[in-house]
Amino acid sequence: MRDRYGSLVPVELAPGVPATLVIGYYQALRILNDPDRFPADPRIWEKDIPHDCPVLPILQWRPTAVHSAGAEHARFRQANSASLAGVDLYAMHSTVARIAVSLINTFCEAGSVDLISQYAFPLTFAVVNDILGCSAQIGQRVTAAMAAIFEGIEAQQGIQMFTEALSELVALKRAHPGDDATTRLLNHPAELDDMEMVHQLANLYGGGIEPTLNLIINTLLLILTDDRFAGGVIGGSLQTRDALDEVLFTDPPLANHCPSYPRQPTLIDDVWLPAHQPVIISMTGCNNDPGVNIGEYTDNRSHLAWGAGPHACPARDVAYLVAQDAIDQLLDALPDIQLAVPTDRLTWRPGPFHRSLASLPVTFPKSSPLDAI
Repeated sequence: MRDRYGSLVPVELAPGVPATLVIGYYQALRILNDPDRFPADPRIWEKDIPHDCPVLPILQWRPTAVHSAGAEHARFRQANSASLAGVDLYAMHSTVARIAVSLINTFCEAGSVDLISQYAFPLTFAVVNDILGCSAQIGQRVTAAMAAIFEGIEAQQGIQMFTEALSELVALKRAHPGDDATTRLLNHPAELDDMEMVHQLANLYGGGIEPTLNLIINTLLLILTDDRFAGGVIGGSLQTRDALDEVLFTDPPLANHCPSYPRQPTLIDDVWLPAHQPVIISMTGCNNDPGVNIGEYTDNRSHLAWGAGPHACPARDVAYLVAQDAIDQLLDALPDIQLAVPTDRLTWRPGPFHRSLASLPVTFPKSSPLDAI
């Protein structure tokens, strides 16, 4: 793509749905930091998009910061940022450790496990439930809905499932407030109504589980398959964060996202971007732009894995902490873990936005259960 088109690539998000994919780092920064020319509100674009378009459930307008511009964006962003700022990062270490140990104890005596379905997914699911103060029963329904939406399969049904389950959570927290992000959203001066609350929670679930899960798994895959890490992290010469930082650069959990829709035809690098047509940032493409990627990743935060500008991820500190602690807990408990199949037999899930394995099977010497935390 870079050889043929340069920094801006004409693509189709689905058959008959044109867009521009940005794979140039500096061009992406220009767009991400210019919300006046590149607003995130898709409502004009989506008028001409068929209801059964597989990417519509991800990109269509909702009353959230991700899909809004101007004063609307500021209102939702401030409420979400305040709700997440109340997360106790010190207490989160203990929360992740408790959940991780309980999960490890379910498979440590078996000698094998799928790290997605039996560890990373239930861990991130439980952590987000804890942050939002959500019961496991409601959370399970939310997670099933999220999977349907991200896969583009029965996506409209997934949205309906989201709405019903999260409406119950909002009602629960109005009646029984707690020290959680949902209650902080309800109490914020933005005075979000019930439907706005449902959409904020859906966004927090989708943004909290899927990318964090992918970050954990993609980092574990690097650790288990790259000689620079395979002995280093477990042996102590490298830190988990070294692997995390490299994955955030080279294989970020959201490969392509941060959509915007130019208000008018806009010229960048001798390419006209059509008005109201999606401009999608390829975090993977931009991070690997030869103009910026020099192969040095440790403590390098210049990647775009979290986005940039006014729409940058407000939960990056929480996500990084959860991923690092989840990996550390696993490797501390099972230091001799190994990939169970050759890497070329691993399957990546379909979809234009995420970078996610379908499974990550591993083996290890059978181990006794850990002491509960």
